[in-house]
Amino acid sequence: MLSNIFRHGIRQMSTATPSGVVSGGYAFSKTAIIHPEPFTAPPKALQEGKGLMAYLQKSLPTQDKQRLLRTYFSRTSPSRLQPGSIITVTMEHAPTNFTGVLLGIRRRGVDTSFLLRNIIQRTGVEMQVFVNSPHLKDIRVVQTPPKGRMRRAKLFYLRDSPEKMSTLASNKR
Repeated sequence: MLSNIFRHGIRQMSTATPSGVVSGGYAFSKTAIIHPEPFTAPPKALQEGKGLMAYLQKSLPTQDKQRLLRTYFSRTSPSRLQPGSIITVTMEHAPTNFTGVLLGIRRRGVDTSFLLRNIIQRTGVEMQVFVNSPHLKDIRVVQTPPKGRMRRAKLFYLRDSPEKMSTLASNKR
């Protein structure tokens, strides 16, 4: 009897009595019905590789973005960006360029980004730019930091002292 129950997808929660009737070892239910999970094949587009390749083409950086990552954001590149540099970023959707002091770089492979800060009409404006963004056209280094590099990797202290940021921008240290 138990073998028939297991074959039909019903699993007993307790043992069978000698008379063949199932005794309730569990207070609320005597049997638990377990339905086998139906096999669902992956979609046909994914089997052919169309969905996977479309996803990879969206997420992988293009050739010019890979060049930017190699030259400006690699730790071993001699022309890498340093915090404290003044950088001009050209965006595709914006009518003008954004120039600012590089506060920090967040290196995360494809998700690498950097933070620029500028003071526009006596208001501090920060812009986080993702290197792999399709809106990013070009990055141009206007000025490198004085004395080669700054003492810190993240220059968030420039938010509180605009006079230090203006001395960086004017290269009068």
